[in-house]
Amino acid sequence: MSVTPEHSTSATAVASLTHRRAVLMLLVTALLWSLGGLLIKWVDWNPLAIAGMRSLIGAAIMVLVFRHELQFNGSFEQIGAAVAYAGTVVLFVVANKLTTAANAILLQYTAPVYVALFSPWFLGEPTRRNDWLSLAVIMLGMLLFFGDELSFQGYLGNGVALVSGFCFGWLTLFLRRHRDQSAIPALVLGNLLAALIGLPFMFQSLPDVTGWVGLVLLGVVQLGLPYVMYAFALRHVRAVEGILIPMIEPVLNPVWVFLLLGETPGPLALLGGAIILGAVLARARDKR
Repeated sequence: MSVTPEHSTSATAVASLTHRRAVLMLLVTALLWSLGGLLIKWVDWNPLAIAGMRSLIGAAIMVLVFRHELQFNGSFEQIGAAVAYAGTVVLFVVANKLTTAANAILLQYTAPVYVALFSPWFLGEPTRRNDWLSLAVIMLGMLLFFGDELSFQGYLGNGVALVSGFCFGWLTLFLRRHRDQSAIPALVLGNLLAALIGLPFMFQSLPDVTGWVGLVLLGVVQLGLPYVMYAFALRHVRAVEGILIPMIEPVLNPVWVFLLLGETPGPLALLGGAIILGAVLARARDKR
């Protein structure tokens, strides 16, 4: 059966629409992820306990909403994504305790480097010249954005943040490779593993009512929903695209702080933020 030009044009239009929706999901994902710094300030509790309870709530919501998709087959991709997910969310919290928040964020967002390096081998998706260009521009923006807050102290924390970024990169790779199957089981397993790691720290004390509100928002709005959207979006964009577009997240963190607490970023931070925003939006508009 031959493919007519009309059918080809229609298929291209559908693919373009699907791609645009996936990009929009990635932008919304970054928006929801960026609420983490603000919401965590609401919760007066051990950071690992926060990470564990946040993941436990996220897992519970996923099980309730997507219970029909819970097929645990123990595949390499499913287990790999679960371990990488747990490493990402737990190690980032640990890094924030051992080094500055700026170092932790900047080093975690070395993740696109790993995705760009390993995508051709692991996924068969070539890394293009404009991918490397986007990454270079965004990293320059990051350095300007966090320049005043970066520190060479806290080497252990910096190392943990780098490992967190490595895990984040591999989470993206595993989810992309797992795109023909539901990612929900892998995300549930990852959340349960993170909850297990945080479990010993949950019994030292308990948060107050405000803290529990913050935890529910963290588990549902900041973790559960955006990671489901992230997994869905990765079905329709290349892995490099899927990791570059959410790099708008660090810019949004201080926006919330400015709107709610009145803390104004410095001129270098504003310049860096503008560079990151411009590069991400240019990347998002690229339909290739």
